[in-house]
Amino acid sequence: MIKKINDFLAGWPMTIVGGVFLLASFILPRSGQPWGENLAWVCVIICGIPLLYLAIWRIIYNKGISKISSALLISMAMIAAICIGDLFAAGEVAFIMEIGALLEDMTTNRAKQGLKKLISLAPDTGRIIRNSVEAVIPVSEIKKHDILRILPGETLPVDGVIISGETSIDQSAMTGESLPVDKSVGDVVFSGTINRFGSIDIEATKVGEDSSLQRLIRIVEDAEKNQAPTQRIADKWASWLVPFALLIAIIAYIVTNDIIRAVTVMVVFCPCALVLATPTAIMAAIGQATKHGVIIKSGEALEKMGKVDTIAFDKTGTLTYGKLQVSDIIPLSELSEKELLTLTASAESRSEHPLGKAITEKASSAEITLEEVEKFKMVPGKGISTRIKGMEYFFGNEKYINEIGIKADSSTADILERLRGEGKAAVLAARDKKIIGIIALSDTIRPEAAKMIKQLRAMNTNAVLLTGDNQKAAEYLASQVGITEIRADLLPEEKVENITLLKGNGKICMIGDGVNDAPALKIADVGVAMGAMGSDIAVDAADVALMDDNTSKLPYLKWLSNTTIKTIKTAITLSMCINFVAVTLSVLGILNPTTGALVHNAGSCFVVLLAALLYDRKYEYS
Repeated sequence: MIKKINDFLAGWPMTIVGGVFLLASFILPRSGQPWGENLAWVCVIICGIPLLYLAIWRIIYNKGISKISSALLISMAMIAAICIGDLFAAGEVAFIMEIGALLEDMTTNRAKQGLKKLISLAPDTGRIIRNSVEAVIPVSEIKKHDILRILPGETLPVDGVIISGETSIDQSAMTGESLPVDKSVGDVVFSGTINRFGSIDIEATKVGEDSSLQRLIRIVEDAEKNQAPTQRIADKWASWLVPFALLIAIIAYIVTNDIIRAVTVMVVFCPCALVLATPTAIMAAIGQATKHGVIIKSGEALEKMGKVDTIAFDKTGTLTYGKLQVSDIIPLSELSEKELLTLTASAESRSEHPLGKAITEKASSAEITLEEVEKFKMVPGKGISTRIKGMEYFFGNEKYINEIGIKADSSTADILERLRGEGKAAVLAARDKKIIGIIALSDTIRPEAAKMIKQLRAMNTNAVLLTGDNQKAAEYLASQVGITEIRADLLPEEKVENITLLKGNGKICMIGDGVNDAPALKIADVGVAMGAMGSDIAVDAADVALMDDNTSKLPYLKWLSNTTIKTIKTAITLSMCINFVAVTLSVLGILNPTTGALVHNAGSCFVVLLAALLYDRKYEYS
């Protein structure tokens, strides 16, 4: 009951009501209405009760020195002001404190729906094979070593090993790889990934809580639990501020024998400017960031970003666009590039494979008219064969071309090796027992990536590449954008392990876009997600979202965070100077509780003014 009353009084509507009555209590007595001073009681009750509740709660439940908080000092000043009959001073300090708490709450509210979406990836049922009979059963009933059949388009319910069939698996949910991975008998497959083509039978190896997807969910849950809120700076200082304020007030009373001076010291010593400094500056910074398409979910993230010295990047969708495109058309016979693209796109027009679709899109954008195909046949995970204008053609990966008896000569092998080193997928075209051309596909590097890495380095911020892609693909991309530290072939839990190791040497920011990045985004000091094209789970797991997927905003985010911290420190330093002068004037008897409260309020207004200037501050590195 008490908590419900406290929550009601501490909300914006009642706080505003208290502020209106406080203003009236100041204006009316000065316009010939002395009874108006009593209106301050409304503000004292509305804003003072939550303040007293917080101070008492911390005394009872906090441990050690943390029992002494800013709420305790302000409560003492409020009670002292009431005792000498200065209701305006009592209401003013309580009102300022309550406004600061509400502003801070506004900066720290965060959406936490990502975990539910992650859980929704897990299928509810699986198709089990027992005694040569298929049966659909709940995932919870699947046991280790059960045989499961996975049809095209289905999500794998458990981890397993393929015992029959060949296919291509979309592993982006687990590894972030932009290319589907060809799988055959003996290969390991993971829960939460998608079977794109052929039907496969797998033997379950990890089920229930041991499966990859469930481990991913647990990592996000654990990281969420480990996210401790930032302690308010006013409370950090309160442990010495409270006894110091009491000491000054007692000395002032002993020396002057004037209780008014002692109470005035208590009023002007209240850390209201400290309470306002952080939330107002952070709100201004978050507002400015929003104008630039950067959504910052909490003040804690903004504060931590200013201390970040290393940024870890996922590759796909962050440094690259995350979409396959034809990068090279390499004829190895008398064919022209256009003729090779026409033949390959004509054959691939019947395929559902992502590589085939990308080749077909390339032909469409080049306005190429496709040829009619006959006797189309697809070998899942390997390639296709067809007849075009009476001639038989084969298109697929190197393994498929080798299986049909066509070997690459040394020059072709060198080309394939170079393409692999650049992280590109190759589709070979063959006819008459000869390889007639190669079409390579890759994920396109974002043009702003290299400049962005250079700007971060100029801000003394290191860049690390963490990716599920193979080592060669990672090395090629890193060389293009200027990253020297590379960690490749990583599963989600390995990304988390690497982030944890990096955190041992400093503050780490992680930027990613996929479901697989969610745990790493959570465990990092600051997580940044690609908001427009990234998965909802990654966006919800992150502390910051780049809504236009423009990674060049990262240096801006780092600059804004640094500037915000400087603004907060400046506001605190100057407000403390004002408090020091006000305390001196209070001890000398120049200020009374009412005028002291006004001077004290001027310091708070100064803090808000600095925050307002931050809102329109120009980015210096653009």
